[in-house]
Amino acid sequence: MDIVVTPVATAVTRATLRYKSFAFTCALGRNGVCVDKHEGDGATPVGRYALKRVLYRADHLMPPATKLPIWPIARDDGWCDAPDDANYNRPVKLPYPASAENMWREDSLYDVVVVLGHNDDPVVPYAGSAIFIHVAAPDFSPTAGCIALAREDLLSVLRALPGATYIDIRDKV
Repeated sequence: MDIVVTPVATAVTRATLRYKSFAFTCALGRNGVCVDKHEGDGATPVGRYALKRVLYRADHLMPPATKLPIWPIARDDGWCDAPDDANYNRPVKLPYPASAENMWREDSLYDVVVVLGHNDDPVVPYAGSAIFIHVAAPDFSPTAGCIALAREDLLSVLRALPGATYIDIRDKV
């Protein structure tokens, strides 16, 4: 059974994430969803993607209960978002010579991160990077292209997963 994300008809940057009996509000990219993802477009990519692994801040919470592979985030962890770099859309160590997102955030949005299998096999330059499910801001403000859930909702979904799972991000209600 896939996790399904369906946009809310009245809000471009909001959706409902459904899995089994769960139905949670989630935030989407600031430009909603798109079929043709490009680096920096602020949109969440439509498609079906594997949930690859869970990253978490060990200084903020215990390892989340999940059957997915799990790793703690280190202070020097980053994610390369430079399309012309050999490590584009891959984890890197900071400081990194090309542009890279800092995974050790102070705002708690990356306390729990689920890495999606978007643009990873093979990696295509400019096709989007660092697409995650992560913790939502308290007001569910839009993301840069990720899916964001309330922390407890995200932890509930992770506990329920059987292991290998996919997320189906749709562009229609």
